[in-house]
Amino acid sequence: MAPFGDSWTTGKRVVEETIRERRLPESLRAFRHRNYRIYFAGLFVSFIGTWMQSVAQSWLVYRLTDSAWLLGLVGFASQIPVFLLAPFGGVLADRRSRHRIIILTQTLAMVQAFLLAALTLSGKVNVTAVILLAALLGIVNAFDMPSRQSFVVELVGRKDLMNAIGLNSSMINSARIIGPALAGVVVAWLGEGLCFLINGVSYLAVIGGLFMIRPGESESEKPKKSALQDLKEGFDFVRRTAPVRALLILVAFVSIFGLPYIVLMPIFADRILGVGAKGMGILLGAAGIGALAGALTLATRREVRGLGRLVAISAAVSGCMLILFSMSRSLALSSALLVPLGFTLILQTSASNTLLQNLVPDRMRGRVMSFFSMSLMGMAPFGSLLAGAVATRFGAPATVAAGGALCLLAALVFSLRLPSLRREAVPILVALGAVPGEPLEIDTSKGPH
Repeated sequence: MAPFGDSWTTGKRVVEETIRERRLPESLRAFRHRNYRIYFAGLFVSFIGTWMQSVAQSWLVYRLTDSAWLLGLVGFASQIPVFLLAPFGGVLADRRSRHRIIILTQTLAMVQAFLLAALTLSGKVNVTAVILLAALLGIVNAFDMPSRQSFVVELVGRKDLMNAIGLNSSMINSARIIGPALAGVVVAWLGEGLCFLINGVSYLAVIGGLFMIRPGESESEKPKKSALQDLKEGFDFVRRTAPVRALLILVAFVSIFGLPYIVLMPIFADRILGVGAKGMGILLGAAGIGALAGALTLATRREVRGLGRLVAISAAVSGCMLILFSMSRSLALSSALLVPLGFTLILQTSASNTLLQNLVPDRMRGRVMSFFSMSLMGMAPFGSLLAGAVATRFGAPATVAAGGALCLLAALVFSLRLPSLRREAVPILVALGAVPGEPLEIDTSKGPH
């Protein structure tokens, strides 16, 4: 027993927490939470493996087929399940323990990586197998993403949520720098199969970390309605809440027309720039450097004011960078252009994520984040398929330039609507405690009008 009983233990804990808070800079304040530190470390290792697999898979398909269309088809297969199933993943995240759901989904993703590694290392891999395994991972992601994104608030609380989202993005994009660079070297020297094997092993870090986490007090409520009623409630909230709806539409638009440049990267690396797998790792790493800087920029912010304008500007600059990238024929220039492209793309998506999580009540967080997953990942397969088809006919540079122009147009439309969206968003943010003001009640069953 402690010398002075419970008061000694409580006082010691307060002192330790105070010292830890003073030592950590403001931009790292989410690390004050033990559970978040463990979660962050495990995911960081896992995402390095994930990026290695993503690059190696693209290069494998391109090596086997030399086809822009099949590159797009594999991207479609890996992401279309998110579009179809993410809303059900969101309902599950609001009805069951998100902590347990993530353990299960990460375990299934590990199995998928080991299967892909076994087929590739044994020389039995073909495009059909890659497509089927990509679709399997997409199904897993449809249930993983809503739970994983809505789980963060349970680790840090609303006060440090924006910082945690920024740090999560910085972690993912740090892995995006390391993973493609490692994949470029490993693929060139030892082949794609080893990248898949490394990814499978990397899942052990996040699964082990999840078992070490002590779940917070915020657990999902016991279901009071049917799953379909819960799904309809979430859909109605999104449909009737203009700021949420507008953010999701812009994310979806950029996902369809902006993000497919990644799917076409093997063509740029090989045919346009002539730099091979190592060069593709450099290009994706450059985008990752920019994305990391964008994520850290968001992590330094303390309030949600001004994020709407940041979303609009970031989407517009992303469109411009895509157009310029499509015109480059130099590895150095292309890499330089991908830095601001990565910066603005992650600012737009992470700022949108932050706004959405602050505009939604806790009990509906999983469902709203499932629609965010649909917009970001679920719409991407249509972009991948479209990009593959258009690139086959008109070439990769023209495809990327057209996508950039459409992103720029969408950003301008969003900017014009921003004043009216802000007027509707402020009362919601005040009611939910995201910004100071006189609290108001929100009927989440109907949503604002």
